[in-house]
Amino acid sequence: MTSAIETQNLTKRFGDRLAVDHASLHIPTGAVSGFIGPNGAGKTTTMRMLLGLVRPTDGTGTVLGEPLSKPERYMNRIGAMIEGPTFYGPLSGRANLVALARLSRLPLQRVDEGLERVGLTDRGGDPFRAYSHGMKQRLGIAAALLPRPELLVLDEPTNGLDPAGIGEVRTLLRSLRDDGITVFVSSHLLGELEQICDHVVMIQSGRLMYQGTVEQLVAAQHTEVWARPEAPADAARLLAALTASGRTARLDGPWVCVVADEDCAADLYRLAVREGITLVHLSTRRQSLEQAFLAMTGTVSGDIAQGVPSGVGSAVSSGVGGNGGGR
Repeated sequence: MTSAIETQNLTKRFGDRLAVDHASLHIPTGAVSGFIGPNGAGKTTTMRMLLGLVRPTDGTGTVLGEPLSKPERYMNRIGAMIEGPTFYGPLSGRANLVALARLSRLPLQRVDEGLERVGLTDRGGDPFRAYSHGMKQRLGIAAALLPRPELLVLDEPTNGLDPAGIGEVRTLLRSLRDDGITVFVSSHLLGELEQICDHVVMIQSGRLMYQGTVEQLVAAQHTEVWARPEAPADAARLLAALTASGRTARLDGPWVCVVADEDCAADLYRLAVREGITLVHLSTRRQSLEQAFLAMTGTVSGDIAQGVPSGVGSAVSSGVGGNGGGR
């Protein structure tokens, strides 16, 4: 797959602080690529270098096939929203976009196209200062779409949004990818990126930790098998039996979690039968992007939750009884 962005040893220092440390990026064309890392990891600085807003201290690269050192050659093919949208408060959303289109000498019909694309057609006449935070974010994306970009660079577009707003941005980014636009989007909401990204870049303290597909990253982590005995006291018995058999396991309240391969579920079931333990839940779960990030960096970032994975403790598998079962 060709790359929309390629860098070699991209580096940025601010005095004694190394903000980006020799990052070599490969962002595939036509995909949604997530840029993840805790706040202060260097995500925004990297994006600003790619857009020509900050000069790299060292390193080279290309954006849409043009040298990173010549941003004037590719910026007319890029749309971007960095560190939140800024518009004139008294002007309507539409008037703000018209002003931007005129400054960039772009056809004015693109304004209405952009408003429709982000779902703001009915509110385009309202003043920007009356917009909710989610509407402001969507107007910022509409502005980034005015040049009909080949590459869209978005810095934390879901920051501060409620679940409904996050869902709207998620749907929009998927539709842009389906139209062939390459999207490079940063966020610390790792669970959200996992739902929309084809490719992910992980950064911590300015250093590149991983880049590749989400599936490859998650597959490289351990599989977890979760079991819940009918009698809470049996959880400790099951843990002891698993440990004695050489398995790596832990307790989480009434749950027993085994870190192993997927075939372990059958072994756990048979072990519970031998011990006379009745299971009311048995399921296999691959680690999420959040858990993979935590495993690689040792850092809890954004909305990463520790403990029982979401969904495991919320429902008991139907049809599981007697001495166990699965789903």
